[in-house]
Amino acid sequence: MSKHVDRVLLSIVIVLVGGGFFVFTSASLGLLAREGATFSSVAGSQILFGIIGGGIALATMSQIYYRNWRQYAFYIFLFCIGLTLLVFTPLGFSYGGAQRWLDLGPFSLQPAEFLKVGFVIYLATWLSGMQKHLHHFWSGPVPFFGIVGGVGLLMLLQPDTDTFLIMATAAAAMFITAGGRWRDVFIAGLAALLLIAVLAFTRPYIMDRITTFLDPNADPLGSSYQVQQSLIAVGSGGLVGRGYGQSIQKFEYLPEPIGDSIFAVYAEEFGFVGSSILVLLFAAFTFRGYRVASHAKDAFGMLLVVGLVTLIVVQAFLNIAAMVALAPLGGLPLPFISHGGTALLATLAAVGMVLNVSKYQHRGRH
Repeated sequence: MSKHVDRVLLSIVIVLVGGGFFVFTSASLGLLAREGATFSSVAGSQILFGIIGGGIALATMSQIYYRNWRQYAFYIFLFCIGLTLLVFTPLGFSYGGAQRWLDLGPFSLQPAEFLKVGFVIYLATWLSGMQKHLHHFWSGPVPFFGIVGGVGLLMLLQPDTDTFLIMATAAAAMFITAGGRWRDVFIAGLAALLLIAVLAFTRPYIMDRITTFLDPNADPLGSSYQVQQSLIAVGSGGLVGRGYGQSIQKFEYLPEPIGDSIFAVYAEEFGFVGSSILVLLFAAFTFRGYRVASHAKDAFGMLLVVGLVTLIVVQAFLNIAAMVALAPLGGLPLPFISHGGTALLATLAAVGMVLNVSKYQHRGRH
């Protein structure tokens, strides 16, 4: 067995977090100029909880033997569900019409970020113990999709449709990896499309996203405004960009420059070349992460890594795709880079678990 974590994967993450903070710093200038806030108020949680807290979480999780999570998986999952349910209590508060955050005095917390990780740990445990039953409809797919559907109900009540779609994608990847049938995933996918259609007619904001995706010019001063401004920013970057800190769109026009629009700011400042490098970094993270999964010494480790890596990379590529009108705009932050201290902390904790699995690969496979 190797005694060291996967240094290549760790290096990629360090570059993403370190470079991402410089991008975040530049993007935050637009918010400071627009709203008159101070840099410490904007970046405080990003530094304290995200970079420092996340770094500690990564280091700690990389030292905890990953198989220990298996025996506590159910309780971790229940705790994360309970934490998420608190958003519906007086501790919860809404922003932009969504009830997703907890007000904990000096800072806020989005429990769904931790639920994603707890969900993957529990599914990895369940699937690794049920592999022989996955081809039996009533003992495999039905309870599996029941678990996913239960979490989906909790997420849709907030509502947080985008996060649930990412969780469902990770669950499907784990199900297939464990030996589940594509047919069952296809049937579940059709059911999901039906659900989205129903939600589109009952929740206008979802219909607006679909309409904007099909026609980015449909409502340039309304639902299409963000994607229009994002496309202007990306196009203005040209080949090599305007230069660090030189984005114009972030000051007046681009909504959420430190949130889900941060890739547009980055693309304007670093152009096609810089954007390609960022996409390649996420691609390298994807391939290296799945390599760790393929070389894991047991099914639980493999499924755990597949789920955690899928959570991160699907969110990353959906965010980037939405900014260039290749996917519906969903409000998803860009992992490692967008504002959100607790989100970065949870993401780095997940990476720490992946790194721990990488320590127990066979030498011949490392």
